[in-house]
Amino acid sequence: MENKVLRRLFLGFIQIHILHHAKKEPIFGSWMLEELKKHGYQMSAGTLYPLLHDMELNGLLEKEEKNVEGKMRKYYRTTEKGNEVLIKAREKAYELLKEIKD
Repeated sequence: MENKVLRRLFLGFIQIHILHHAKKEPIFGSWMLEELKKHGYQMSAGTLYPLLHDMELNGLLEKEEKNVEGKMRKYYRTTEKGNEVLIKAREKAYELLKEIKD
């Protein structure tokens, strides 16, 4: 039960993390998995790739496919909507952090 609650909560944090990096530069799945791992998130490709796809369907990310060493790699970057959502998420996260830090 507790794991499901934490998982749902952390998925929101992970989406913000994805938007943050995809705004800075195009990202791809395996790089994002490693980045999330550095921050203590345990996520499989089977969870991340559907999440990226859902974020694309919701208009937060746009995808560009590139041939890298003979393999097609999907790069994601934020859309204008994704940038707006990131700004709002940062504001809310900062507000929440100020409230719960004590």
